[in-house]
Amino acid sequence: MTEVIDETVPDVPLAFVSNSYLDELTSGIRSRPIPWDGYKTADLITKDELDLLKKVDKQSPEQLRIVLQREEEKYTELYANLLEKLNRVDTVQYILVLVNDMLSDNEQRVTFFHKLSEKDVELPYRIFLNLFKVEDEFVPLMSSKILTLLIVSAPKALPFDLDEFFRWITLKLKSNNTNVYDLAVQILASTLRIPSYRTKLWEVSQAVDTLVNLLKVRNPTPQMQYQIIFCFWLLTFEREVSLEFNKKYDLIPTLINIAKAAIKEKIIRVIIGTFRNLVEKAPEANLPAMLVARLLNFCENLSSRKWTDKEIVEDIDFLKERLQENFHSLTTFDEYASEITSGMLQWSPPHESDQFWRQNVAKLNEKDHELVRILARLLSQSSDNAVLSIAAHDLGQYVKYYPSGKKFLQEIGAKQRIMELMTHEDPEVRYRALIAVQKYMTHAWV
Repeated sequence: MTEVIDETVPDVPLAFVSNSYLDELTSGIRSRPIPWDGYKTADLITKDELDLLKKVDKQSPEQLRIVLQREEEKYTELYANLLEKLNRVDTVQYILVLVNDMLSDNEQRVTFFHKLSEKDVELPYRIFLNLFKVEDEFVPLMSSKILTLLIVSAPKALPFDLDEFFRWITLKLKSNNTNVYDLAVQILASTLRIPSYRTKLWEVSQAVDTLVNLLKVRNPTPQMQYQIIFCFWLLTFEREVSLEFNKKYDLIPTLINIAKAAIKEKIIRVIIGTFRNLVEKAPEANLPAMLVARLLNFCENLSSRKWTDKEIVEDIDFLKERLQENFHSLTTFDEYASEITSGMLQWSPPHESDQFWRQNVAKLNEKDHELVRILARLLSQSSDNAVLSIAAHDLGQYVKYYPSGKKFLQEIGAKQRIMELMTHEDPEVRYRALIAVQKYMTHAWV
């Protein structure tokens, strides 16, 4: 079945991949001489192949265009054959440059590569997937750029599993070379314009995790921030993704903070667009977390600004309306649960309200003690002193109003962790841990 690029995605080239580092490598390879006559003498290429190569070798873009326009299909078959049968890295590099030049001049020539499948269903994809294994920096990178164009323009179902492609991209996202992971993010942004490829990426182990890590840990440039969040925007068109997006990665607070600090309008626009997707596709999973993260306040602030893009105004108004509706219907416990789930604990009224705990403590046992487990996990994993103080306080309140919960806290290691916090360097953490332990000791541990 032919894939149709999502109509909600801006009308841009089939695969928009622009990388100055790759361009520099390409220029260097293009200028190198290749001994084609020697290859003919060694019977590595035929006379017909040699004649075709000499017509395009070291030609200006204008002359190259004239030659290719006459024999597009013939050159497509030539390049495909040479990439499959030749092994010398420098030669493979040069042919990849020729393929890239051919497609960059006119991306519609990709149809001639797809026609190769009439002779072999694995073509043209097999050629470039195999080149991922070549021990060279340039060959896999250029192959991935070309393969991306082939994938997003595929006229029918792909004859291979995209997992292999996405796993390779994930490895490149982990690269310490900024230029390499920049290319990988751009490739994802192009590929994810095809709706069915989004859930594929979502299911690939560590793929989205690595993207999130790039955003949260690597301190990316504003342009890289935009490219990563653009990938999130595309992913969140899928309900399956939107349901788990914030629950798994706690990205709503991160995106709000990035938007608050952003100077470029396009970064705010893509973040607001992502939030709109989350609300439209999975409101029940995201609206409470957005309210806890104070997105409504931020949207009200954004409304007072002047924007050049009408769509961002529409998206802001949409979010404000939905957040206001949800705010009025949100119960105190809903708000508390959303705060705990988000991991962004603050001294909101429920924490210190005895009435709240008396009325709602049993709800903490629902879904296999989900909220209690989250509080315990925060105690073990958080480095934020406020979070540690509040989590210790809440678990103390939990056993005060539900003494039977003491055994469960002991089983999951929360009791031991709170006792450890009594010697924490922060005085507030020590105090809250001490009070929690006193509540535990009101009755003997069972």
